[in-house]
Amino acid sequence: MTAPLKLSRFYEWGRKIVAVGRNYRAHCAELGNPVPKEPVLFLKPTTSYLPEGKGPTRGPPGCTDLHHEIELGVVISGGGTNIPQESAMDHVGGYVLALDMTARDYQNIAKEKGIPWTWAKCFDTACPISEFVPKEKVSDPQDLNMWLKVNGEVRQKTNTNDMIFTVPYIISYISKMMTLEPGDLILTGTPMGVAGVQPNDQLEAEIEGVVAMKFTVGDKL
Repeated sequence: MTAPLKLSRFYEWGRKIVAVGRNYRAHCAELGNPVPKEPVLFLKPTTSYLPEGKGPTRGPPGCTDLHHEIELGVVISGGGTNIPQESAMDHVGGYVLALDMTARDYQNIAKEKGIPWTWAKCFDTACPISEFVPKEKVSDPQDLNMWLKVNGEVRQKTNTNDMIFTVPYIISYISKMMTLEPGDLILTGTPMGVAGVQPNDQLEAEIEGVVAMKFTVGDKL
């Protein structure tokens, strides 16, 4: 008999990472993007997962401008399609702190050409994650203080109440276009302060009172 899958190890068996772009107004402004009227979505492959303690995060070959983006990650426990916003949180099993590592030079080239951001977001080690946090340990995902430091200097700091689109709204919105499945991870967007990192930089991030993590930046893949 096959043992049941552990949601805490979703990164080993979950099927997709759905990411939300431009979900904080100040971040939209710092990159010169308009504030969206509905969520901007893109996908990352599960091969981009990098659990804490499993090595450094690395930029793709040729990347000269690797950026950090701290995000609240929402782990889906109960799948569904056309999930009502009012019951969306019933489909959440827990959370992680995550980094959406981005090859900004690749992304800028893609934006100029009007083509997808795939190479900028989907390389191996592009999604560092913390340990899993059960849903019961987070009373309100829209009231979390989180920050990221590089070599001890604060680069990003926010409260999740600054999101343009809330977690229930995002879950409902995504499920209208694609079926959400147990083990899926939703990245809910990054606040302002994204910036470049170099090999050997030390990244520290925390959701205050909930979970923290540390990663080192390595050489390119």
